[in-house]
Amino acid sequence: MDQAIAKADTLIEAMGWIRQFRGKTTVIKLGGSLLDDTEALRHILLDVIFMETVGMRPVIVHGGGKAINRALAAEGIEPVFIKGRRVTDPATLQIVRKVLAGETNTMITQEVERMGGRAMNLSFDTTCVLRGKKLQLEGEADLGAVGYVTDVDRHVIESLSYTNQVPVIPSMCEGPDGNPLNVNADTAAMAVAQALGAEKLIFLSDVNGVRMDKDDPDTTIRSLTSDEAKELIASGVIEAGMIPKVEACLETLDRGVGKVHIVDGKLRHSLLLEIYTTSGIGTEIVKQRMPIQ
Repeated sequence: MDQAIAKADTLIEAMGWIRQFRGKTTVIKLGGSLLDDTEALRHILLDVIFMETVGMRPVIVHGGGKAINRALAAEGIEPVFIKGRRVTDPATLQIVRKVLAGETNTMITQEVERMGGRAMNLSFDTTCVLRGKKLQLEGEADLGAVGYVTDVDRHVIESLSYTNQVPVIPSMCEGPDGNPLNVNADTAAMAVAQALGAEKLIFLSDVNGVRMDKDDPDTTIRSLTSDEAKELIASGVIEAGMIPKVEACLETLDRGVGKVHIVDGKLRHSLLLEIYTTSGIGTEIVKQRMPIQ
């Protein structure tokens, strides 16, 4: 009986958050490391189905770098990166499109459907909702078919969400000439969140958020304002690879997204714990805290 009451208490705690976020859009960025973890991905997609069931409007944007590297290795192609961007020559582009817009997008969509949800594969083979331009890094060599998103077909995405389907979007866009361009998954997710005016953008990572001590998971900071995050970057607390991710979060907040979260996607039901519990389990970054009434 005590266990049953505890479960009921958890549902009551969740009810307030469910009511608050009902009808609101949440963009979820899935990274390559999580896509390689079958068990973690299963729990993430179960969370997504739960979110849609209780009235939220989840949208998935995904990368797939590890799967792309494996496919390149199978073809004897050595991956090349410049400032974290994959140089995408014609042979690499063919594999990126096959893995991201084909195999991975189809796999995620089919998994959601298999577990009882409804999802729609939005790729070049169905409906492409991301359009963009070729990216050129100043003073650097040509990246090939690498782009950035300039336009998001929000009407297609929102129409699917209104009919209780989960849009699944690969991090690729269509260039001005109609040819595909490879896009960084973080920036693709940012573009989608901004275009939809999302309540939340959640980066599912392999770390549990921003930490005071990067090597100690127990020092995770649960909530940060934009100004506090900037101070931590300036002081060196936020360093290395976390800096561009946090800076991307701040840019997203400046463009109208309500909250950005960095969450450990390998923790079971991390999405539900972050969204529907008072304490959360990752780092929430907001423009500024609302005053207590």
